[in-house]
Amino acid sequence: MFKKSLALVVLMSALSCHAALDINQATEAELDSIRGIGPGTSGKILLERKKGNFKDWNDFITRVQGIAEIKAANFSGEGVTVNGAVFKAAPAAKK
Repeated sequence: MFKKSLALVVLMSALSCHAALDINQATEAELDSIRGIGPGTSGKILLERKKGNFKDWNDFITRVQGIAEIKAANFSGEGVTVNGAVFKAAPAAKK
C-alpha cells in the first residue's frame, strides 16, 4: 500500500510541474521559464498582447515575429496554451 501511495504522490507532483500556461495570462517570468522562449521572444509576446489577447494559435503565430508552427508545437509541448487550447498543426496539403 505504501508503494502505491508513494507512486501516486510522485505522479501528482510530476503532473503539477507540467501545468498548462496560457499565453494570454502568463507573466514575463513565466514565459521566460518555457524552453525556447527567452527575453526577446517574451518581450515580443507581451508587446503584441498589449494590442489585444491572442484569439488562437494562428493569431499568435501571425502576430509574433519569429514564431512558426514548429516553435508553436514545441511551446505547446511545454504546456503553453492559447485560450486553453493546445497547438494542432494544420493538415498537410494533398497532392
